[in-house]
Amino acid sequence: MPLALLALAVGAFGIGTTEFVIMGLLPNVADDLHISIPAAGHLVSAYALGVVIGAPLLAAVTARMPRRRVLIGLMALFVVGNAVSAAAPDYHSLMLARFVSGLPHGAFFGVGAVVATSLVAPERKARSVSLMFLGLTIANVIGVPAATAMGQQLGWRATFLAVSAIGLVAIAALVALVPADHGHSETAAGLRGELRALKSLPVWLALGTTVAGFGALFAAYSYITPMLTDAAGYADASVTLLLALFGVGATIGNLMGGRLADHSLRRTLFGGLASLVVVLSFFPLLMRAEWSAALAVFLLGMAAFTTGSPLQLIVMEKASAAPSLASSANQAAFNLANAGGAWIGGLALAAGFGVTSPATAGAALAVLGLGVAAVAYAVDRGRASVAPGRLVASHVPTEQEPARR
Repeated sequence: MPLALLALAVGAFGIGTTEFVIMGLLPNVADDLHISIPAAGHLVSAYALGVVIGAPLLAAVTARMPRRRVLIGLMALFVVGNAVSAAAPDYHSLMLARFVSGLPHGAFFGVGAVVATSLVAPERKARSVSLMFLGLTIANVIGVPAATAMGQQLGWRATFLAVSAIGLVAIAALVALVPADHGHSETAAGLRGELRALKSLPVWLALGTTVAGFGALFAAYSYITPMLTDAAGYADASVTLLLALFGVGATIGNLMGGRLADHSLRRTLFGGLASLVVVLSFFPLLMRAEWSAALAVFLLGMAAFTTGSPLQLIVMEKASAAPSLASSANQAAFNLANAGGAWIGGLALAAGFGVTSPATAGAALAVLGLGVAAVAYAVDRGRASVAPGRLVASHVPTEQEPARR
């Protein structure tokens, strides 16, 4: 695999670290700025809002720029946002800085996925995307625990300075490893042309699958700590190690999903979503003992992230006229899934259905994701069968079956 993928993974590592580390530092931030923990929790929402707004917007307005320059610029904005976060004098300025830090998140992954797939042979596209996402999953194993410990020992501002340093390393890696003459992004007629590419029904079905599928993950994962402590009986101090176990499962699932998707994109997606349904359905049972709860956390990460690369590639291929924009929009969909899944899981919890009820709600969302993916597949088959000059075929090749195209 090209070394340029390493530069993309370093950037993904920094982004993944800053996105999730704030959750472990909320008490520290609240104490230092003299605010409540719920108010500090709005910093998580500010970052997510930045992702949702910045992902399609920045991808669209930079569509005609060389992708290497776009990636470097996005990472520079990331560095600035985190440096300003470290120096923020009060709550409101920190809120704004977190919003700015989230702006480049989705566009970096979106443009990075296009760059990654362009650097490899067609039969390795999914693997290349999974290697970029490897930085994100490793951040959950190493980056977030290390940054959280640093924040608790040296203060939360030190954490954001360290994340800014990671961003500078990523910029150096992008300059050194991504080809300087890497092609331009889409050359459609400006922003209007980029947005026109998103009018396709298959694109919206793919984005809907992302929202439902990853909404299933976050419905359960957002409340994983009370499940582990109240249902499985773990001590609070053990939760950090178990979350790292989730990251290990996510890393394995991400790599496995990339490899499998290069053979059959649709089957990998359906298999990942079906596995997520099974894991979340058995979550209440698995949370009755410590050993099975640990297994459940690992399997949750593996099942969910098996679908990451297939979902990214499907969106890119369905909007082939503007893959950077579509890929970035998919990252916005991931964050909508984060917020929506957590909200739905919270509704189940507030309704008094029990501490493990968010997992059951997640299983229902995963079933919905399977349904949307099935509709998308049916639409693809229907369009293929009525295409001019083509006969109705008994087999419609998936996007990632190059040998049978």
